[in-house]
Amino acid sequence: MISSTGRTAARIASVFLCIFMVFSLAGCSRVWQSAYVNGCDREIKKATKAIEAANNDVQRAAGHADRADAWAEKARYSRAFKLISSEEYDRLMGLATRDYDEALNLTPASADFYFRRGRAHYMRAALDLTEGRKSSDFFAPAKADFSKAIEKSPSHELAFDMRGLANDATGNLDESIADFAQEAVLNPRSKYRLADEYCRRGSRYLSDKKYDPAVVDFEKAIDIETSSDPCECEPYNPLVAIYLERREYGKARMVVDRAKKAGKTVASEYRDKLNGH
Repeated sequence: MISSTGRTAARIASVFLCIFMVFSLAGCSRVWQSAYVNGCDREIKKATKAIEAANNDVQRAAGHADRADAWAEKARYSRAFKLISSEEYDRLMGLATRDYDEALNLTPASADFYFRRGRAHYMRAALDLTEGRKSSDFFAPAKADFSKAIEKSPSHELAFDMRGLANDATGNLDESIADFAQEAVLNPRSKYRLADEYCRRGSRYLSDKKYDPAVVDFEKAIDIETSSDPCECEPYNPLVAIYLERREYGKARMVVDRAKKAGKTVASEYRDKLNGH
């Protein structure tokens, strides 16, 4: 079941809409929008010529994949800025999917092409979600393609990352944690994903009043040292709240101290309660 929370939508949107927001904040005009779309059209024409000039299947597959990326990017950008109708968006994404499929027909062993097709499915689902539409139909093939990419290339860091995001978006937090844990092994700089996911699962446990597993997950989130990011889940305050409820004041103080060292702020109401014990 796909989460409908604002946090989930914001998390997904941040993956690919940042560039759109930059354009908007800069006062992006129709001229700039048209220029960006025209750039996609140039990439489509360039890839088409590459396909026509290809001497073998590998070259043809690369051309189809590049053209697919350009179709998908044109579709995403145009939809994000409401430059096209839903019907035109579907048409463009259909062209992208057809090219991705042809690229994989020509080179079925390519992890990269599975990843790129999965990314297109994911972005389509993410746009649906940010607009309040159901998008499970596109998260499923996205996850399947990322899994194929991992099967073809077990060290495909970005495939683990994107599959983790797809699992997160569909509420499969146990699976997303496993994906982000593997990604962190491949690239320790990405461990913020894992910390955030432990925190998110801890929050779910807390909502379900499953306090013991919530504590475990919040502690794991804190143990994974990450840079401060206001968009990430924050484990310190809910963990302090649990310890205060249990009257485990020593543990609560330790969490407050760790929060201070990490540059995080614990709510004054929790600090006030601690001052009396």
